[in-house]
Amino acid sequence: MQAAWAAVKVKGSYLQAQFHRLRARRGAKKAIVAVAASILTAVYYVIRDGTAYRDLGGQYFQQRDRSKVARRFVTRLQQLGYNVQISEAVA
Repeated sequence: MQAAWAAVKVKGSYLQAQFHRLRARRGAKKAIVAVAASILTAVYYVIRDGTAYRDLGGQYFQQRDRSKVARRFVTRLQQLGYNVQISEAVA
């Protein structure tokens, strides 16, 4: 548990993003247990495969499914009373 609390303090890390994402829905205690389980899983595979740990980054969950993130933001804005229409940005 102590390692999990230390891991969520690292800015821009996957574990911090996971903690904040889960804390909003489940609470801090359950979120920290989930982070601890993720650390144990990562350690198992690092030892088993003999590879280095590669952090996925703090933006992992937002980049994983962009349409889901967009729908969540649109729904939230509609709940606040805004009419929202989105389109892809032209680069």
